[in-house]
Amino acid sequence: MQGIRFHTYGSPEVLKLQDLDMPVVGDDEVLVRVRATSVNPADWHSMRGMPYVMRAQGGLSRPKAGGLGLDLAGHVEAVGRNVTTFQVGDEVFGCQDLERAGTFAEYVTIRHDAGVLRKPDSLTFAQAASVPVAAVTAYQALRHHGRLQPAHKVLVNGAAGGVGTFAVQIAKALGAEVTGVCSTRNVEMVRSIGADHVIDYTKEDFTTGGKRYDLVLDNVGNHPLSACRRALTPQGSLVLISGEGGRWLGPLGRIMHALVLSLFVRQRLVFFMARPTKDDLEALRELLESGKVTPVIDRTYPLSELPEAIRYLETGHARGKVVITA
Repeated sequence: MQGIRFHTYGSPEVLKLQDLDMPVVGDDEVLVRVRATSVNPADWHSMRGMPYVMRAQGGLSRPKAGGLGLDLAGHVEAVGRNVTTFQVGDEVFGCQDLERAGTFAEYVTIRHDAGVLRKPDSLTFAQAASVPVAAVTAYQALRHHGRLQPAHKVLVNGAAGGVGTFAVQIAKALGAEVTGVCSTRNVEMVRSIGADHVIDYTKEDFTTGGKRYDLVLDNVGNHPLSACRRALTPQGSLVLISGEGGRWLGPLGRIMHALVLSLFVRQRLVFFMARPTKDDLEALRELLESGKVTPVIDRTYPLSELPEAIRYLETGHARGKVVITA
């Protein structure tokens, strides 16, 4: 089989399409013929080994493991002897553990009891592959960490990106009044996926507009914490998904500032790393099957063009998800 591997940190040119051995199916695993996967910021951070603090786990001078890719959608090709929930031929989608990244390949093994479910019939493989990391991040940010309640006023900063497009739709499905922040070219798209209000950041700064929100989901990290807090109600929540930063610590400085500040203010300032769970994927599958959430796909690339796909994602201008077909 073929798959993408990298053996040194660097730009997308370090990614190589190679002939690989077929994975051996463990007793509690299923073997999936990958039909589609998608690109996430975690992939290019791992590829570049940046911020450098990531290398403490991933390998100091070079990557310990050579695989990239977390999302997947495809067919079950084989099942381990302890697997009773899936059969050969089932169409599935899910998310690989970060420690076992490597879904940019033709075949992948994944634990049947962890992050894989049957694919909704209404979704293509490309649509299903765009869901796990981005949609779970949005869902956990809103539901678990943002403590979203019906009728809450929610602002999504970075509403046109992978996490943002899911966050707008999920917040609407959960009964919130949603404001999306995006660039001029994305205003109509963000409105079309359900945002009640759209702010064009090239014309207006949401932190100075005078409106207050129960929950701000920040996918961008381009405003000081003090400015973001001005946009919150007195007991509102700021959930940080990303942020700008240096080569060594990346957004960790901002995150640590938020954690310390949260000890002294009534507002909740939260940062988290999404960990996809079967329960959250199940909740998302119900939203997808009901039509309340629909994946937004910007571009699709073949597996051999993964370097180009990651290069495009790194520009920060992707509308929704970038998908890889295998």
